Amino acid sequence: MPWDTLVAAARDAKGLTETLKLDRILKREFAAPPEGLETKPVRLAVLGSANTGHLLPGLRVAALARHLWMTAYTCGYGQYRKELHDTDSPLHQFKPNTVLFAFEANHILGNPPASADATTAQATLDAACARLAQLWKLARDSFGAQIIQQTFMPTAHALLGGNEHHLPGSLRRLTFALNERLRPLAAEEGVDLLALDDRIMMDGMHAWHDPKLWHMAKQEISPAAALLYGELAARLIAAKRGRSSKCLVLDLDNTLWGGVIGDDGLEGIKLGQGNATGEAHLALQRYAKDLASRGVILAVCSKNDEANALMPFEKHPDMLLKRSDIACFVANWQDKPSNLREIAARLNIGIDSLVFVDDNPFERSLMRKELPMVAVPELPDDPSLYPQTIAAHGYFEALNVTSEDFDRTQQYQANVQREALKSSTTNMEEYLRGLNMELLWRAFSPVGQQRVVQLINKTNQFNLTTQRYTDSDVQALMLDPRAFTLQLRLTDQFGDNGIIGIVIGKLDANGDALLDTWLMSCRVLGRHVEEATLNLAVSEAQRLGAVNLIGQYRATAKNGMVRDHYAKLGFLPCEGKDANDARWILPLTGFAQRPTFITVKKENGDG
Repeated sequence: MPWDTLVAAARDAKGLTETLKLDRILKREFAAPPEGLETKPVRLAVLGSANTGHLLPGLRVAALARHLWMTAYTCGYGQYRKELHDTDSPLHQFKPNTVLFAFEANHILGNPPASADATTAQATLDAACARLAQLWKLARDSFGAQIIQQTFMPTAHALLGGNEHHLPGSLRRLTFALNERLRPLAAEEGVDLLALDDRIMMDGMHAWHDPKLWHMAKQEISPAAALLYGELAARLIAAKRGRSSKCLVLDLDNTLWGGVIGDDGLEGIKLGQGNATGEAHLALQRYAKDLASRGVILAVCSKNDEANALMPFEKHPDMLLKRSDIACFVANWQDKPSNLREIAARLNIGIDSLVFVDDNPFERSLMRKELPMVAVPELPDDPSLYPQTIAAHGYFEALNVTSEDFDRTQQYQANVQREALKSSTTNMEEYLRGLNMELLWRAFSPVGQQRVVQLINKTNQFNLTTQRYTDSDVQALMLDPRAFTLQLRLTDQFGDNGIIGIVIGKLDANGDALLDTWLMSCRVLGRHVEEATLNLAVSEAQRLGAVNLIGQYRATAKNGMVRDHYAKLGFLPCEGKDANDARWILPLTGFAQRPTFITVKKENGDG
């Protein structure tokens, strides 16, 4: 079975039987990662104090649904600590790049007596947190892996009922307190949380834990919840690798408001307080606006006359979303798959980054058929359920939020203004000069590290090698005297584009500087940023004493646009490699800085 067919089947998989069947096919057909896979294969180790083997099929298939190839390992019952410390253990031989810790609360807390006072309870929590932090450090130091910590399931029974807080030593109270302590601790240590406690609040403990199976098989997580567990974990792993969706594309009539604006007019659509249907649509708008505030791009795709489609955004008093919240607004009478292609092109993002929300079953079905890579939630008939239906799929899972995420919509709106200026200018040189561009650069620093890792792991189109790095990898680069790093920010008269480029160079055994990573945002192409970046890379390579600059290109399904990148910049091809895995050389002796219309400045310090 072809890889893409298997991925599609994983997305549509329903139930344990189908998941187990797909897992068998996956292991048979793809014992090794398929060629041309854009994202680094996942080597997941699940380390727990209970039996976790039954969770692995769901984990592998949930990863498959996100185009991730995963192989998984779980240690013997209760053996995780021994295998972590023993460098000759099967765990160390497996060499995971992702480690998921899954413990029961009493294993970490140590079964304190329920009669323990507040001081003793606090000491118990302190010791538990110290043990967790030690395990995280050991795993990170050993493997340089993404660390995921499962929050603790509150399986213990209440001893006082609704006033359990009066008994600080009760296991149930300690479990809740430990989960609260866990959140700031994990954030401080760079650990990602699999928040089972939050999910259990939604589903109920009975959906996740079967006391009978715990006593019989030491399975803390019930097999009935194994598929959902795999889904929740895969979202975190995918988010780390830049596989989360980027853009929410919204229909208008009967989606953002009730009724049809072209037929019912501004006064006839249902929207706002005092009407159940109007309030339901307003709730979806509020959810979309909140997503936009944390970095999700909003777009509109509507079969409508544009003037009618814009009317509620501009004139309806209860409209929460405004035109300024929408990065790309498309309203016409073309088919929606064609319009989604246009939206992706305008935003310079992959079509597989889009989530399409439409109340019309026909449009959803057509989208799944024509653009199967687009995520299309199956909306219920009741609009009051739209937000939770979208949220439940975890399309926009994120591990953290950077300052640039908050400015995402403004950045895309500014790009529209740039394109308008470009269209009104007949001379490209005049256009570029008129932008008043400044390229601000600095080496990697702790302050910008989250954004650097985010870009490295999610950029696919303008990415010469698609080399992925973890937090610990980036930290190591900062300390490597034989490497140079660049993070690039572009500003112009319309605003700050944010960090738009990452370059990593390393001295090789021949004394040449190998460009291990060169990636850029497609939003800034055609503005001479590539030439300005080359000038900086050459300067940094010369600082390290390099004789030549070596550019590397590894072809993927998405980065064909940069196949000729190095040739355009004057590099010469090296022999011995094919076009899909090529090296290019640029002698540094006598290099003349490339002319650009960009002022280049170095940013000072870590601020």
